[in-house]
Amino acid sequence: METVVEVLRMNKGAGETSYAMNSSVQRKLISLTKQAVEKAIKEILCSQRGPIMKMGIADLGCSSGPNTLMVISEIVQTIYATSNTLNRLAPKELMLYLNDLFTNDFNNIFTSLPSFHKKIRQEKENNHSKNNNIRDFGSTCFVSAVPGTFYGRLFPTKSINFFHSSSSLHWLSRVPSGLKDESVRRSNKGKLYISKTTPNSVIEAYSQQFQNDFSCFLESRSLELVDGGRMVLSFMGRESMDPAAPYGCYHWELLAQALMTMVPEGLVEEEKVDSFNAPYYACCYEELKMVIEKEGSFSVDSLETYEIDWDEGIESEKGEGFARLMRAAYESLLEYHFGSRIMDDLFGRYARLLDHHFSKTRAKCFTFNISLVRRQQ
Repeated sequence: METVVEVLRMNKGAGETSYAMNSSVQRKLISLTKQAVEKAIKEILCSQRGPIMKMGIADLGCSSGPNTLMVISEIVQTIYATSNTLNRLAPKELMLYLNDLFTNDFNNIFTSLPSFHKKIRQEKENNHSKNNNIRDFGSTCFVSAVPGTFYGRLFPTKSINFFHSSSSLHWLSRVPSGLKDESVRRSNKGKLYISKTTPNSVIEAYSQQFQNDFSCFLESRSLELVDGGRMVLSFMGRESMDPAAPYGCYHWELLAQALMTMVPEGLVEEEKVDSFNAPYYACCYEELKMVIEKEGSFSVDSLETYEIDWDEGIESEKGEGFARLMRAAYESLLEYHFGSRIMDDLFGRYARLLDHHFSKTRAKCFTFNISLVRRQQ
């Protein structure tokens, strides 16, 4: 599986294993960016001497379900509230772009748009009542879907004021090309990702792919942002320079163990496990900083790190709930490689391994929250 563009998607619909029903951790991560988003919006509005007539806003890796419209709804509310505080007209037109890969469940988003527009109209009325000195306070919101990979151009030059992305940039554009070599694959047998036994050649391939991808992401966004435009990004990472840091890869390690228990029973071929490599990378702070500085288009306004409990909002047994969360995000990749018939059995085994793991340690992950400002070109 060289590219993820045609394969990767969060589980569709609103069923038990859907992303819409299993994205509480992602919702928590979004909430942690609220202050950074508010600050970025305020800086954008304050940097303009007069009113902004048109404002482009894009959510990259929007997925589907309740989190998607929650993000852009909060951004719009922040624009209204900040404009009100500054005693200014809000931008007359808000161009709201929702981006994800081609197989994303955009239909789920579209069916929720009427309630979104109703909420925005109410927000307009509330802000108008707070500031009667401003006539026609509210903006007209135009919502569009923009399918495609964010590791490349998505928008016209200098057309966007603000980019937001949450829980997406740990996904790579492709499996690192160096992992296709047979000898490299054998050296990481029985693994889906990086682990304590992973050789340096595999680790270096993953790190290089992340550097290439993130640099391409920054370069593309720098061309699409207006001067002074901003981004707020949050995604999974790791707490140290050790690629096998405990909270950066254990969920992949346990998933590999679950698959390997199926090999002796003839349910999965061992070669299939050996040939799967997750298009995922949890970077460290040093790697992140290095790519930003080397690419050169952005300055860092703020960079925060958080530890989040994976069982945030999970009401069922910890292992079962975590397994559903992982299934909602990873099933499309696993189904493409191993077939659909083993999925229920696989995630049942995974849940039991997770229960055992969580009986001895916390269920947590490490995340980055970074705010970037486009430098003057």
